[in-house]
Parts: sequence; structure tokens; C-alpha cells
Amino acid sequence: MIEAIEIPTAAGTFDALSSGERGGREVLLLHGFPESAIEWEFQLHALGGGGCHVVAPDQRGYSPGVRPEQAADYRLDELVGDVLAIADELGWQRFDLVGHDWGAHVGWATAAEFPERIRSLTAVSVPHPAAFLRALSEDEDQAQRSQYFSLLRQPRAAERALLADNGAGLRTIFEWKIPEERIDEYVHRFSRPGALTAALNWYRAMHLAGPIGPVSVPTLYVWSTDDSSVGSTAALATEKYVTGPYRFEMLEEVSHWIPEQAPEELTRLIMQHLLAHRT
Repeated sequence: MIEAIEIPTAAGTFDALSSGERGGREVLLLHGFPESAIEWEFQLHALGGGGCHVVAPDQRGYSPGVRPEQAADYRLDELVGDVLAIADELGWQRFDLVGHDWGAHVGWATAAEFPERIRSLTAVSVPHPAAFLRALSEDEDQAQRSQYFSLLRQPRAAERALLADNGAGLRTIFEWKIPEERIDEYVHRFSRPGALTAALNWYRAMHLAGPIGPVSVPTLYVWSTDDSSVGSTAALATEKYVTGPYRFEMLEEVSHWIPEQAPEELTRLIMQHLLAHRT
């Protein structure tokens, strides 16, 4: 059973979805753009029913209660701080961290900087940021895939382009790979005043982030061959930035939207990773 909860922190109150009994293995799920905690619906049910206490927050800007106006308030250190603040409020000293897309980016940074808090990391779609940045500068294919960054960073222009014609631009991002009713839900969410701007501020604050070091915690990285945003160069190079136990899984003929397009396969991999790293 999935329960809607609120998590108060010094930054504001996060909306979240929770599943499983308190006292179970603590697992935090971080969503990507342009999504929300509901992208983890399948995993919440499965992990919550399998002995875990699972929480998926709507992250900074996605939760109306934590929606600062300035782009600088969405820099990476703030996003990492939110993860720790949420865990603290839940009473979690150590926990397993799972992130997709931007959630994976935050997951990499959190695990690199605070390994004592993270039992294991599962990164979905997005590789280690250092591997990605190197590919972006050296690999023409990755540079082409990432051209959309420039649009998303343009104030007001990005909002107009994505929300026009009943959110046609937003709908296109999903490549028709997830259920239409879920896309409708996302479009409705980002059509609310200020919601899309807050989500786009993650991109507009990207340049404020410093380098992210290697990750020493047990790490699973899941990438898919039909990912239109992340090419193989960065995906294959990620192992160079993990010093702890590392597992790389490649899903064939699956798009960037792994948690919702291939939920059974992803959940199986997450469960295997959790079982392999219990302490």
C-alpha cells in the first residue's frame, strides 16, 4: 500500500510517497525530470511489500512546500542537502539510495560526498557526472544528445515551448514510451503556476556545481541502449569513477524512461543489488 506523507525540513515541507513498514530496510527513491515521485509506483509496491521501508519524495521545486524562486537555490549542494535532511527527518542514519535521471545525478553526488550515510547506490540512466562531463566535451555523439540543455536553461522561453498546445513539448520528451495517462498527470502537474520553472531551475543552476569525486559505496548503474539523452561513451566510462563494488547492467531496446517502461526488470536488478549488500 502506498501512502502520501509530508516530510518537514528546514528548507520546507516535502510531499512524498511511502510504502512498507517502519523498521524495514530504508530505501530512498529520487525521481527525474520532468516527473515526480509517482514514477516509482511499481518499485514502491514491490520493495515495500518485500521488507523495505521505501520513501519517494517530490524533490526541491517539485514539492510546492519547497519551491524557492531563485535558480541558485537549486544548485547541487542544496539538492544533496535535501536528501540528508529528508533522511534525518525519517530517522534514517544509513539508507539505500536509488535515483533516475536528475535523481541519479543527485544520488552520485550524495554517495561521493557522504558515503557513511549510503548503504548502496543504484543509478538509473544517468552516469557518474565526471564521466558524463568528459563525454560531453570529447564525444560528438553525446554533445548532440545534450543540445536540449541550451533550451531548458532559457528563462520563460523553455516554459512557453514545453507548455504550449496542451503541453505538447513536454509530451514529446517521453517519446511515447510510458502510459499516456501518466504523461497527462505530469503535464497537469507542470501546468500549475511556478511548477515548471522550479523544475527547470535544476538545469539553470548546473554551472554552479563543483566536481564530483569517485564513489566508494556498492553501486549498480543501469543504462539502456535506446536512451536518447545518454550515449554509450559516458555509460561505459562510469566504472572508472567507482572505487567500491560495481555492477553495470545494460537493458536492450529500452528508452531513457526505465522505471516506467521496464519496471519489472529494473525492480529485479534493484532487489538483487540490495540483497548483495546488506550491511
